[in-house]
Formats: sequence, structure tokens, C-alpha cells
Amino acid sequence: MNSSQSRVVRRVDFRGQTRSKLQYQAELPRALLDVDGAMKAVSPILERVKTGNEAELIKLSLEFDGVAPEMIRVPKIELERALANLDSKVRSALEEAIRRIQKVHRDQVRTTTSSKVVDGGMVTQKWIPVDRVGLYVPGGRAVYPSSVIMNVVPAQIAKVPSIAVASPPQKDNNGLPNGTILATCALLGIEEVYAIGGAQAIAMFAYGVAGVCEPANIVTGPGNIYVAAAKRALRGIIGIDSEAGPTEVAVLADESANAGEVAADLISQAEHDVIAAAVLVTDCVELADQVEVELERRVSKTKHGERIRTALGGQQSAIVLVDSVEQGIDVVNAYGAEHLELVVRDTKFAADRIRNAGAVFLGRFTPVSLGDYSAGSNHVLPTGGCACHSSGLSVQTFLKGVSFIEYNEAAFRDIAANVITLAIAEDLPAHGEAMSARLEQDGK
Repeated sequence: MNSSQSRVVRRVDFRGQTRSKLQYQAELPRALLDVDGAMKAVSPILERVKTGNEAELIKLSLEFDGVAPEMIRVPKIELERALANLDSKVRSALEEAIRRIQKVHRDQVRTTTSSKVVDGGMVTQKWIPVDRVGLYVPGGRAVYPSSVIMNVVPAQIAKVPSIAVASPPQKDNNGLPNGTILATCALLGIEEVYAIGGAQAIAMFAYGVAGVCEPANIVTGPGNIYVAAAKRALRGIIGIDSEAGPTEVAVLADESANAGEVAADLISQAEHDVIAAAVLVTDCVELADQVEVELERRVSKTKHGERIRTALGGQQSAIVLVDSVEQGIDVVNAYGAEHLELVVRDTKFAADRIRNAGAVFLGRFTPVSLGDYSAGSNHVLPTGGCACHSSGLSVQTFLKGVSFIEYNEAAFRDIAANVITLAIAEDLPAHGEAMSARLEQDGK
């Protein structure tokens, strides 16, 4: 490839340069999403749901999904029918994915801890599940029964008492969500499922709709820019996992990597959406050249070639050249990818230095596709650089840490003077008086 115009994916060259995290971030590829603009677009939708009823939800479904479901809540018989009609091989694969994801997430359960501060003074922290969650499963260019599992399993293991799922109605399924999504809900024992998508689904969970759906405390799950915008607008009314944007993969690879495998992994994420991001970071120019050849060869043969080519050719995707694996680690830490693959000779060296990623996949036999379905890890992950400060979906997402404090009289009297001193220092004398009142004889 002799010219940038002929490349299936552009290049960014950091060789011979030492940069700060901020400087790397300024030049690394990233999709541009106007979430603020989308918030303006969804604002009237949120208001219609807030003040509306089931008929209004059906109107919104017709407007945005092109189909009007008979009712928003999916009847239980439809869940049972979908499960009965599920292909046996798909069912077996889903059941194995559920088993593995349950195994990993059971190990995430927090235990109650009690700290003896002083004799007679205890602080106990309990992890209590939220009362109700709304789980969103997208239904656009692809079908995501895996997202049902990733949302539902940690909520169930957290022992959330009320779990509801929403997914867009489909024209080819009589206004019901996709049949495989319904079947997966049935496999997991979820009976409260709604045929509604987009911002209106998030608003329904946030506000509740009389006679249809009770409000939730937390809403989780990936979605398009309008789902992200609704989450941002409603945060505070509900808790959210994150404002998930387009999927992204970064692959840090050296000369030991197989170019065909790296290309296949980049393509696998580009398959999601035209604004999906695929980034290769490498210190090996020969590998970069070989990957480009493999990309061209494979994209032309795959089913969603046009979508993939658009994603690879977008500003959000690139091959990034660096001087060394060490510099590559700095680059991927600055990028904070949703999915990070480490395909280098010394994966332990690299893995020990990774600080920012939603999930890290080590070695050639751990591609992102494995994590999308059956590794046991969760695939609902922070995107858009949010891995620098946020975690993926887990059991912890659905738990609240609540402290229970108990001091006896001796422990109280021992610390009272300190508390009064600090209260006076903060010019909050009534705080001190709440302490001193208990020091007065007979409480008078």
C-alpha cells in the first residue's frame, strides 16, 4: 500500500515521540458523538413518557421502530413459546454461556464486614441490593441474547428482588422483541419483559407508567446514542451503569502476533456498527502491513463487508505505530479501550502495566469474541475512554454499601470531646450540642 488513500484503515505514527497521556489522547482515534445534541432530541420523548400512558408508548414505538405492539408488556405465553421454538444448538450454547457467567459473577459477591473501631464502637458494612432494576437489550442491526445474560445474571446473583427487561419491538415478530431475546429471558426465569426500545424504554423505567411498568432504581445495558442521551438526562432519577457508546477494540501486538488473527479480531468489532472503533497498536511495521493485507482480503469475503469497511475507514479506527511495547502500553492506557487484546510475547509484563481498559484479553487464544459470549466475564463495558474511571457491569452494579454504626456509652464518651471540637471548627455548633446533650446528667 503506497498511499494513504488506498488504505482500508488509516495510520497514526507515534514513533520517535515521547508524549503525555493527554497528548496521546488528543491524536488517538475516537468516534465523535453529539450526545448533547441527542439529549435535545430525546427531551420531548422523555416528557411524553413521563406524562403519558400505554397508548403513548405504543405511539412512540410506531414512530421510532415502525411497529405498534398490541401491548407493551410481553405476555408470559409468548416467552414460553419463544423458548419452545428456540433452536436446540442455540439453547445449548446459551445455557453454557449462562453457566460460565454465573460462575464468574458468583465470585463477585461482597460479604458483610464489621470493623471494631474501639471497644464498644463498631461499624458494619452490608451490601444490599437495590429494590428494582430495568435492563435494556438493544435490537438494531444485530440480535443480542448475550446482552440479556450479561444484564440479568449479575442482577440475579445480587438478589435484586424485581428485574425487568426491555427490548425494541420487531416488525418481523408481530411487534414483540426478537424471539431469541425472549427465549433467553425465559431461560433465565425473567417474566417481566417489555416491547419497547430507545429513549422511551429508559424513560419508562425511570418514571414508570401507570398500569404498565413500575419505576426502577437502576437502568443498565448498552444502546445507541439516544439510549445514552436518555441515560444522561435521567441520571439522578435513576442510577445507570454507563453511557455506553459505540463498541471498540484495541489490539496491542508485537512481531509475534498472527496478522490474520489480528485482522479477524479488528473486523469482529467493526461488524457491530459503522461507527465501531478498531485500533491496532504495534511496534512492528511488517505486522501492520500484513494486517492491512489481511483486512482487505477478509473484509471482501465477510457478510457485513460494507458496514465493516465503513467502520475501519472512519476516523475512530487506525493502526498506531510505536517504538516499543512499552510505548504501546502507554498508548493503550491513554486510550482506555472497552476491549483490549494483548497479543505480545510477554503478556504478563504487559498485563501487569495495564491500568485503563474495560476488559483485557491475554494472548492469541483469548479473542474479544470469547468474552462477548462465553468467557464468563461481562461484556457490558465502559466505552469512549470511560474505562479510565469506570468499571464494567458486575454484581456490584446492583448493590449499595450501607454502613451500620453502633457505639455504646463508654465508647461515645471517649470520643465526644473530639467530635465537639471538630463541630465547632466547622462552625456547626448544633452538631456538637447533639453530642453534649448526651453528656448532661439524665439527659437534661
